[in-house]
Amino acid sequence: MSPIILLSFLVVYFGILLAVSYFTSKDSSDNSTFFVANRNSKWYMVAFGMIGTALSGVTFISVPGDVGNTPGGLTEPNNFSYFQFVIGNAIGFVVIAYVLLPLYYRMNLTSIYTYLEERLGHKSYKSGAMIFLISRTIGSAFRLYLVAIVLQRYIFDAWKVPFILTVAVCLFLIWLYTNKGGLKTIIITDTLQTTFLLLAVLLSIYFMADGLGLTVFEAFEKVKESSYSKIFVWENLLGDTRHILKHIIGGAFVTIAMTGLDQDLMQKNLSMKTIGEAQKNMMTFTGIFIVINLFFLAVGALLYFYADANGIKLSDIGKSDYLYPEIALRHLTLLPGIIFMMGLTAATFATTDSALTALTTSYCVDFLNFNKKENPNDPKLVKQRNLVHFAFSIVMLLVILLFHWINDESVVSAIFKIAGYTYGPLLGLFSFGILTKRRVNDNLVPIICVISPLLIFLLNHYVLPHTAYKIGFELIVYNGLITYLLLLITSPGKVEGKIAGSK
Repeated sequence: MSPIILLSFLVVYFGILLAVSYFTSKDSSDNSTFFVANRNSKWYMVAFGMIGTALSGVTFISVPGDVGNTPGGLTEPNNFSYFQFVIGNAIGFVVIAYVLLPLYYRMNLTSIYTYLEERLGHKSYKSGAMIFLISRTIGSAFRLYLVAIVLQRYIFDAWKVPFILTVAVCLFLIWLYTNKGGLKTIIITDTLQTTFLLLAVLLSIYFMADGLGLTVFEAFEKVKESSYSKIFVWENLLGDTRHILKHIIGGAFVTIAMTGLDQDLMQKNLSMKTIGEAQKNMMTFTGIFIVINLFFLAVGALLYFYADANGIKLSDIGKSDYLYPEIALRHLTLLPGIIFMMGLTAATFATTDSALTALTTSYCVDFLNFNKKENPNDPKLVKQRNLVHFAFSIVMLLVILLFHWINDESVVSAIFKIAGYTYGPLLGLFSFGILTKRRVNDNLVPIICVISPLLIFLLNHYVLPHTAYKIGFELIVYNGLITYLLLLITSPGKVEGKIAGSK
């Protein structure tokens, strides 16, 4: 497909997002609108829009491509084993809806990390907020990196545009349409982008089936009867990172940490009027999330069928992340290519715009103390928020360039591996606060939050390679457990009086 056609589509797409930004922010662009959308969001819009935020370009490209990947040391490809992880995700969403959300609403939080200050202490609070800033910046940068390398390879390489310029333009455009309206704008743009994402995955299945000479129903039947449709891995608990227990347990705790303890997705839930609406949003989102992931796995199987039928070899493409764009943009007709680009762009930018807003909110509330100012909507504070928003765009650009330099694996694997290290201490902190009635040694908390992932790193790289055990997504559980135990060992005693957040 011609690069000029793809570029034209992107220009129109961003034009629509800028128009939405203009109309949602023209009446108000103060900090209350930016941070929590004046707590007036509709639950059904948030639930639908969160699909695009949660899935991202990783699900759109990396999950389908990973279906045919064979992890090192094993003989069987991943197939649909990722769905075990999705089952764990669903369990995690239920915990968020009925354990964490009631706590956040009871305390009327803007930043969820202020809970740590009231329950554990000031340094614990700052440690939790800093962990989020680092974790979300890295995670969102990785996600945007995925779409950037596709745009670079299939559009901008034709004009020899440097990769740094491709990423910089993407981030500038995202900053442009989120800078004023913040969360209020994002709830509308995420709804729009989720619509594009869902249309893209459904139409991709149709076009892939058509390319194979099958109807949609015949394509699903072919997927069902193939070896790719194998979901559950029961064998080799120690040596296979895809074992059902590792995936489900890891999926649940990754979700609790990366969603329930993450300002990004929780910020949307906190923008609703009542806890009932927030829980309804969470459970509706969970149901759609499960179904959509099954569709993406089906797309993955169809991609490998198509590649086999047309002599497309993964070794010639480079890595599995390129399989979907390679087929959509170079082997199918014009319309499927545009549909693919629409879905990829929607998925990735829905994640990045939301992350930039959440990072800005957390820094302004948790480090600049906007929530403690007499007038949080003071024009000087609005200007300061704008500078913070821009600064995080620059930081994300630098992280993407670093990842582009060192990455040599599937992005879906890289994201959850990094999350296991960065979100683990956050999981330990919140678990200690919720599950115990003990105090922490607040001065030691920042040190513990560094020691825990360091111990896990040393264990994973220098001890486990000499054993039969291979660690997978459950790495985050061990990281959180070490944090929890270190907090317990150093605890000076029980809390006197009422615990923050309790009824």
